[in-house]
Amino acid sequence: MPMAAPSNRPTEKASFETDVLIVGAGPTGLMLANQLGRRGIRARIIDRHAGPARETRALGVQARTLEIYSKLGIVERALELGKRGDGANIWSEGRMMAHVPLSDAGRGVTPYPYILVLGQDDNERIMGDRLSDWGMSVEWNTELVGLEQQAGHVAVALKLPDGSTRTVGARWVAGCDGARSSVRELCGITFPGAPYEHVFYVADTEATGSMVPDEVNVYLWRQGFHLFFPMRGQDHWRVVGILPPALRGRDDATFEDVIPSLRGEAGATLSFQACTWFSTYRIHHRSARRFRDRRCFLLGDAAHIHSPVGAQGMNTGLQDAYNLGWKLALVVEGRADEALLDTYEEERIPVARRLLNSTDRAFRLVVSDSRLAGLLRTVVIARIAAFAMSMKRIQSIAFRTISQTGIQYRESSLSKSLDGLPGDAPRAGDRFPWLRVKLRPDGPIEDLFEKVDDTRLALIVIGQPAPPAGAVDFGDLLRIHAVPADPVNDAELARKRIPRPSFYLVRPDGYIGLCGARLEAATVARYVSERPGLGVARA
Repeated sequence: MPMAAPSNRPTEKASFETDVLIVGAGPTGLMLANQLGRRGIRARIIDRHAGPARETRALGVQARTLEIYSKLGIVERALELGKRGDGANIWSEGRMMAHVPLSDAGRGVTPYPYILVLGQDDNERIMGDRLSDWGMSVEWNTELVGLEQQAGHVAVALKLPDGSTRTVGARWVAGCDGARSSVRELCGITFPGAPYEHVFYVADTEATGSMVPDEVNVYLWRQGFHLFFPMRGQDHWRVVGILPPALRGRDDATFEDVIPSLRGEAGATLSFQACTWFSTYRIHHRSARRFRDRRCFLLGDAAHIHSPVGAQGMNTGLQDAYNLGWKLALVVEGRADEALLDTYEEERIPVARRLLNSTDRAFRLVVSDSRLAGLLRTVVIARIAAFAMSMKRIQSIAFRTISQTGIQYRESSLSKSLDGLPGDAPRAGDRFPWLRVKLRPDGPIEDLFEKVDDTRLALIVIGQPAPPAGAVDFGDLLRIHAVPADPVNDAELARKRIPRPSFYLVRPDGYIGLCGARLEAATVARYVSERPGLGVARA
């Protein structure tokens, strides 16, 4: 049954104005708008605020996000504005306990083996500027006030900048409108969870001290933690932490009030020359019961919010948009059936809930006020971390988790691994590995990641002839890349545990849909016909 709109919704018949209405112009909404725009999809993006956010808390851009930025053509601008964090350091009771060498652990996994410290406001500005290339722009001061799902479209009531209300039609609606999502509420989707009891703060500072330059520094103490993120500029640090117990009941706490606890845990050498911004806030942990209601979708904070452990929140929303974007574009173009859209919720809900559970457990231990938790935090965990991070395998696992390059959809209905591949080979549902190979026997070593067009399917054929023209008939939706036998290629494939011969059908978002040993055109055709929604991909 369609959800009724508020009583102030006009009763005139909606005009069909856009294929996709994106509600919310934060990072997630901007990413979705760009992914649709670059594919020629008619989309409209609105936001109830007067303009972009100026003060933001999210600032860690992970390697997987940078890979997506590269495909969007904005990674160089992001790297120019941001600050590379090549490692992380864990401090306890004034001593460095563990070092996480991100660059070493991520080398060979991704072109971007580090965390980029770049504020959410800069991320929004970069993606917002890119919208103009598709003839799009954000409609500010425009608020969703009602929606009604009908056959074939959604009638949406919008409150315009002049205060008037107008009803328009959209084939699909994407709710990227944050924790207080109007789309979620109007669809009647519950958002269970609760706020954490602690009050947190964030500050932009100019500081010197024991912090390792150009790396993230984590200070664990008996009553909480402090995070120091290196920012662009000389001695510029973004500090995040928990308000000391004596300040938690105050609404007028200032950065000067926090400095004594910072010096007490980060060392007497810590000195602050300036603080340009200070804000306190509370954090929730919630996940929507569903990420889709018929023609409406939830993405980013509208679908899930969690603790800042691991700098995962903004990046997870961007991956929501990257996952949904290519599917929605194929459906709008008539190249795929609407059943393909069911896989958005199927794939992204498990990712969001695993992240929520893991960050919640870690966060509760990090912020617990109990004496036992304080002891665990400053002594036991710190020593375990120091030991674990001395092991290459643990470093690799930690990097793949934090960087989000390890996210996989192996249980998805779009994933099919055929017999014949070794057990340690990349499987369907995995992100296809980053490879630098020769694509011609006498050619140069090339970055296969750069060669693959993420607006299409890619068939990567390894150690066997590529199929003849027309044998795998997807029209212009498919590009074929052959990796010939060559000593350089053999060494690279062995490092990534990719056997020869093998083949991988890679989705537009870089994940493996189908893989096997010997390629047969009939096998690929059967995979497409059996997958939900892909049966009309040749259209």
